[in-house]
Amino acid sequence: MIELDKIKPKKWQGKGESLTRFRELGMLATIVVISLLVQMRNPNYLTFENINDLLTNTAILSILSVGMMLVIVTRGIDLSIGSVLALSGMISALAVSANPNLHPLTAMLIGTVVGTASGAVVGLLISKGGLLPIIASLGMMNVYRGLTYMISGGRWVSAYQMPESFKYIATGRIFGINILVFIAVIIYIIAFYFVNYTRTGRQIYAVGSNPESAKISGINNSRIYFLVYTIMGALSGLAGVLWVSKFASAQGDTATGYEMSVIAACVLGGVSMAGGSGKISGIVMGSILLGIINNALPLINVSPFWQQAIQGVIILSSVIINTVVKRRVDKNNLMRRKI
Repeated sequence: MIELDKIKPKKWQGKGESLTRFRELGMLATIVVISLLVQMRNPNYLTFENINDLLTNTAILSILSVGMMLVIVTRGIDLSIGSVLALSGMISALAVSANPNLHPLTAMLIGTVVGTASGAVVGLLISKGGLLPIIASLGMMNVYRGLTYMISGGRWVSAYQMPESFKYIATGRIFGINILVFIAVIIYIIAFYFVNYTRTGRQIYAVGSNPESAKISGINNSRIYFLVYTIMGALSGLAGVLWVSKFASAQGDTATGYEMSVIAACVLGGVSMAGGSGKISGIVMGSILLGIINNALPLINVSPFWQQAIQGVIILSSVIINTVVKRRVDKNNLMRRKI
């Protein structure tokens, strides 16, 4: 009996883990299959130039998906990130246009500080004000978008107003890797360590899994809520600078609706909208898969009217798969506790 008691819980735990692993392997297989099918239709798809463009175009989405994953894990949502991105990008663009000798790192710091402050405001409304995340972020989305237009006076900051050093942020390379991709990789490494090997990272998942139990166990839920929205804001601010540098243009309507793409990348990556579940490896593949879809459909001459529909079907299918996997894992965990 003692040996059975030791073996059975491990068996059920293995089943739950294997289901999650199976889903990630399925996503990887999907990425490979889609890439091969597109390559058959367009021989230029798997060229070095196109793959480099794909990774570069996906870098900003990948950075934002890290912050959104933390928010969703706590059962929240942040609809203000597109507006925060636009505000941070606009302020940074105005700063470099007024001071052409401003160091690119300083411009990145300015955008990140603006984003951090913006995210902190949303976090305070939720953690201290008691507002629902969707209400707080929706309200601030409009506030930040309005501020962007007010600060810019409704005008654009175009490429010729930006120094080459600022535009180099998106075009330059570090160790042969595009700077945008390099920054995204560094952020993923830091995020992986944070969620897996720090006490605060584990507390984020505890709050998302069961807020009441987390509070009883001594976790300060308000602090966790404030933290994740502040991190989301900081990443949005950084992404704003990278976006403006990449497209060499800062506009009042920059990244309008982009929050939906970020949420979609998280959902594709297996982050549960019910909270408490999500992995860095999952959102990496989710971002890449969404980037592949956006990159591949135009190359095979799919009508723009069909592109959004196809994306919607893929996202809906992913949500259904997430739900099925979560139910199987929960069922296995329940049976394990009974044993």
